Amino acid sequence: MSTSRRMALLSPATHADFVAEMVDLSVAGLPPGYVDGEFVFTRRGVRGADGTWTARPEGRSVRYAAIVALGVNTLPEERQREALSGDTALDLTGHLIKGLPARDGLGDVALICWAAAETGHSDLGAAVDRLAALESAIGPQDQVFTVEAAWALAAAVAVRAAGGPMADAVLERSRERLLRGLRQDRLYRHTLGPASGPLVPWYRAHVGCFADQVYPLQALARLHRLAGDPDALAAAERVAAGICAAQGPEGQWWWHYDARSGAVVEGFPVYSVHQLAMGPMALLDLADAGGGLRLQEIALGLGWMLDRPETQERMVLPELALTWRKAAREDPRKVVRGARAAATRVRPGARLGVLDRVYPPVAVDRECRPYELGWLLYAWLFGGADR
Repeated sequence: MSTSRRMALLSPATHADFVAEMVDLSVAGLPPGYVDGEFVFTRRGVRGADGTWTARPEGRSVRYAAIVALGVNTLPEERQREALSGDTALDLTGHLIKGLPARDGLGDVALICWAAAETGHSDLGAAVDRLAALESAIGPQDQVFTVEAAWALAAAVAVRAAGGPMADAVLERSRERLLRGLRQDRLYRHTLGPASGPLVPWYRAHVGCFADQVYPLQALARLHRLAGDPDALAAAERVAAGICAAQGPEGQWWWHYDARSGAVVEGFPVYSVHQLAMGPMALLDLADAGGGLRLQEIALGLGWMLDRPETQERMVLPELALTWRKAAREDPRKVVRGARAAATRVRPGARLGVLDRVYPPVAVDRECRPYELGWLLYAWLFGGADR
């Protein structure tokens, strides 16, 4: 495979060879999760009596399949067929579009529309119509998940860039929703719209996760690159500066933030997909749009995958063509997350340090979801060698 411009940005000291190996791992790791034109929800690690690991496919996920379509579309056709057991990204997108009438989730439909735009699917118009109908049904007093609003904007930008059927209403409404959601805060909350509502409990209303930052950052950066929108660029730069300032000393992209100040509420879990794909993807899109190039932070995040203080267990398993999902606390009931969210709601900056000793971050979540490999391809190969 030719080296993409994005991979070429990395010198050997910043893990260029490692990223190339991870691209190959992603191509090899997707077929075991591809079944009858759909992707499984996860491949879960199962340890045998001899101590070796296998990965058992479980469930199905339309959302993950759409993300894989975006990622695989960055590959040459021969490698697309290698990743999709003989299919192409266009074929996968076609399977997804056939199911559109049954989809009523804004996020799922936005991702399918985005994939249809980038693969050049002939039924892009149907995807745009479905997305526009769902987006227009959102009222001014409705809460919307920040991630889904960002995907709607990214999809509309992709449609306009492809010269497809007009999605301007979705673009304008999604843009305004994202810009308005950041006016009073340093970073994004988990939802946009009214501060209180059914989507998150009151004690977490001020909290936003890493995904709530990177997807708006990406969408707004892409909007500026396409249409020259300085307000969108400024918002994207603001979010990028916030997550980079909060990055852990060993490159950890932390999980939960106090949107009001940008402070970390709870760092764990640290997810492989954030380190390998989502963090670099958003920051590289920002650089493509004329924003700052944060290679040091990207490289530091990649380095966590190779050596980290939380666990000596491998996070990359070439023999299974997957990465383990995350390093986490031994906290199955998510006590730390809830307690710190409630404490910082009342007293910003509260740490409840004793929780670090009671629930140390020593667990590894041994599963791999297809979207993790899809975003990895998209992060490093989007735009091809000439971009």
